[in-house]
Amino acid sequence: MSDFNTIEESIDDLAAGRMVVLVDERAVDVDGSDVVGEGELVMVAELADAASVNFITRHAGGPVYVAADRERLEASGLELARPGGGGPRSAACMTSVNAREVTGTGVSAQERALTIRRLADPDSRGADFVQPGHVTPIAAQPGGVLRRAGHTEASVDLARLAGVEPVALLASVLDADGELASTPYLLEFAARHGLKIATIRDLIAHRRRSEKLIELQARTPMPTAHGEFTVYAYRSLVDGSPYIALTMGDVADGAPTLVRMHSSCVTGDALGSHLCDCGEQLERAMSLIASEGRGVVVYIQSHEGRGIGLIHKLKAYELQQSQGLDTVEANHALGLPADARDYGIGAQVLYDLGLRQLRLLTNNPRKRVGLEGYGLTVVEEVSLAAEPNRHNIRYLRTKRDRMGHTNLLSE
Repeated sequence: MSDFNTIEESIDDLAAGRMVVLVDERAVDVDGSDVVGEGELVMVAELADAASVNFITRHAGGPVYVAADRERLEASGLELARPGGGGPRSAACMTSVNAREVTGTGVSAQERALTIRRLADPDSRGADFVQPGHVTPIAAQPGGVLRRAGHTEASVDLARLAGVEPVALLASVLDADGELASTPYLLEFAARHGLKIATIRDLIAHRRRSEKLIELQARTPMPTAHGEFTVYAYRSLVDGSPYIALTMGDVADGAPTLVRMHSSCVTGDALGSHLCDCGEQLERAMSLIASEGRGVVVYIQSHEGRGIGLIHKLKAYELQQSQGLDTVEANHALGLPADARDYGIGAQVLYDLGLRQLRLLTNNPRKRVGLEGYGLTVVEEVSLAAEPNRHNIRYLRTKRDRMGHTNLLSE
């Protein structure tokens, strides 16, 4: 029997005004560091009162946030605290607020509960808040955990599934030493306080059983230099982005399948740039698939520049060559994350094609983490070696040394 409760049990408790512990079971963080368990204490915001706010503050230990869809928060007159940038793990923190009717400082549990309920009110507008205050809203991405498997999105999804306003109150659970709590601690914490405990992985599986965020637009044979593939054109129902899947052979027979999740790189894939190894990886992946007569390449246009877009990528190139920055430093100098990619929609493409077990063609361990939360199992990682040149050798070293890539440099 699982140590965790079902999503259905957690939804019932949330709808009744109780809290749940929500666990992210990732093994590797975005920067390659180890993470075991990380959990948040969650409740629906519209039912928050002084007692619940006081409990979360005292027993969770992390900062308290109110999560909602960004469009909803902006309709309430709220703005990003850091325009053009984000918080930890690309979180979109808004400017902190107090409800206008708060007469004190806004810091007491009673006053924060009032502000939280006002944020959950769909009729609230900018005039109902003063900034800054003592409650920090945080914006969830459209599509929820099927787009980004984070606590912010998961808490909003759970509130929506509970049939209440899709606004949630959440705070990270810290252990006795003030560190992010591990899974064993979170299980004990939930048992001690009589709380249900569920995982984001199970929430993703729950949503995928009843929802779909991609739509097939076209399917046609496409001959290439590596043989004939079948190309599938999908459209994301979240943001309209295209996702292209090239398949060869029967990929829905249940056997482990070679898969390349390829981020668009106009400069490397189409223009032959020597500043990266992207084009070589794509060619190598297609060649390996053709050799086996079976496999999939998912080409993700929205991942250009590891998710920062073509123009920002070229600005980063400029900083690398004019100021000697490496690829991570250049992104940070632009106020952007080293890697902003998410594989949720791409995972849905693979799932829709009938894949369940993957032999992942990658040098990047983050891709494994980004896919395994979506009902896919990576049974093998197959490295894609590229031949370094004098223009990209530092880039490859940076990916190896700072981003955990296994790109098989001989040095």
